[in-house]
Amino acid sequence: MTRLVVEVFARPDCSPCGLAGRGTDRGCRMCKEVRDVISRVNGAIPFHFKEVDITVNEDLLRRYREDIPTVFINGKKAFKFKVDESEFRKRVRKEIIKAGISRLNSRKTNQYAR
Repeated sequence: MTRLVVEVFARPDCSPCGLAGRGTDRGCRMCKEVRDVISRVNGAIPFHFKEVDITVNEDLLRRYREDIPTVFINGKKAFKFKVDESEFRKRVRKEIIKAGISRLNSRKTNQYAR
């Protein structure tokens, strides 16, 4: 079974946005809020969560320097800067349903091919 993948493109030091946290907080408030929403939804709906550090690749840094955090669901850009929790839940469920339908269709196709 293919598992849903949610990726957040960000950088460990969010100094460019000017909203960096103090003390032991990681990153900026926007990134923290996005992580918190994703974490809450992940508690109810299982998916693989991955944080992508855009500073490790020049192309990623050039493309997303001004657009962090950016959230992708199964490789499709879904949110930039903020994540609305109810909309995020809706999109995650939609992707899960699409994956299930796709699996069913492939089973039927394989069954008739025999």
